[in-house]
Amino acid sequence: MQDKGTQVLARAATLLRAIGGGDLTGMSTTEIARTADLPRPTAHRLLTALAEEGLVDRDTTTGRWTLGPELYLLGTGAAHRYDITDQSRDVIERLARETGESAFLSARRGDETVCILSREGSFPLRSHVLHEGIRFPLGVASAGLAILSHLPDRDIDEYFTRSDLEPRWPASHSEAAIRERIAATRTTGYAVNPGLLVEGSWGMGAAVFDRTGRPAWALSLTGVETRFRPERRGEMGALLLELAHELTVRLRR
Repeated sequence: MQDKGTQVLARAATLLRAIGGGDLTGMSTTEIARTADLPRPTAHRLLTALAEEGLVDRDTTTGRWTLGPELYLLGTGAAHRYDITDQSRDVIERLARETGESAFLSARRGDETVCILSREGSFPLRSHVLHEGIRFPLGVASAGLAILSHLPDRDIDEYFTRSDLEPRWPASHSEAAIRERIAATRTTGYAVNPGLLVEGSWGMGAAVFDRTGRPAWALSLTGVETRFRPERRGEMGALLLELAHELTVRLRR
């Protein structure tokens, strides 16, 4: 059992992750509390304390919370160790340019993926499901499915023992359904999300591996269903795998 101080820190971290994964315009106290599964008064008290430290900011007009300036300063200090966006930018731009779809880079963070880089494609219709900062559990969305699929079987089994996605996500994210998509991903090498988060919005992803050979990031594409016909999925999947391999080699140098 956590002591009181540890529990407060854990709750504060949960609030920061909720805001970071929310709408870019910010979130209300009620929305943050619901996402973090905390009572609203508790969430408000912790948010107020975080604001005093500059870790979150609140719009005095709308009352919506966003991440604060102090987090930016802390992030710049950690960037040299964890940020791969500079090495990945040309890869994301090529994905968007050659497919016309929106392209993304996501990083694994524990049992989640976080979108850290994006580039819009030229095709005028977009799905708007992903944006920088949004978080999804592993197995949800194509990036998280690609990463989960390339973990060892033992790690996947352990993930399912501590993660139950169905209460928040549709029935299509049951363990059995995700395991079927893992098998399909291992066959093709790339993951496909056939409109499971938002109807008509499809995604594809391919894992990028770190120096130890573990899937640590993923490239992905999103777009409207009509752009993801079977023959085109094969072409985009091949490009995703090619660029994911290229980025993996680059990051291992």
